[in-house]
Amino acid sequence: MRIGTGYDVHRLVPERKLIIGGVEIPFELGLLGHSDADVLIHAVMDALLGAAALGDIGLHFPDSDPEYLGASSMILLEKVGKMLEDAGYRPGNIDAVIIAERPKFRPYINRMTENIASVLKMDQSDVNIKATTEEGLGFTGKMQGIAAQAVCLIEKISGE
Repeated sequence: MRIGTGYDVHRLVPERKLIIGGVEIPFELGLLGHSDADVLIHAVMDALLGAAALGDIGLHFPDSDPEYLGASSMILLEKVGKMLEDAGYRPGNIDAVIIAERPKFRPYINRMTENIASVLKMDQSDVNIKATTEEGLGFTGKMQGIAAQAVCLIEKISGE
């Protein structure tokens, strides 16, 4: 078994969709980024890649590559899942937190969990997502951005 952690942050801006955990959330601001800027999925991908010692998302999906301009992070997560499988690993569990003052994420967390579990071929009970605020402090508290952190456990695929 191996453990990995991931962290991501993106700036909130007008005229962008807010996509978190593969779910489009109605909100007046969205996240700025080369891809769809899904901070939760980016943190999860970095945790998985780190656990397998496969680098990070910047190595595999650089923001200088036009192929990833506007890319769905769910498709990138699927590619990370394949990289893990090719390296002889499977995700054991994922625990993640979204850090934002607004909007409220509780109504969307079940769909986020389903999305991640489905793409990574995991049981939904092995994916946990939470959301918290920073009580008005820092860049997330001042609504300048949204952050996410993730930790995961990966296991060797039996027979290898």
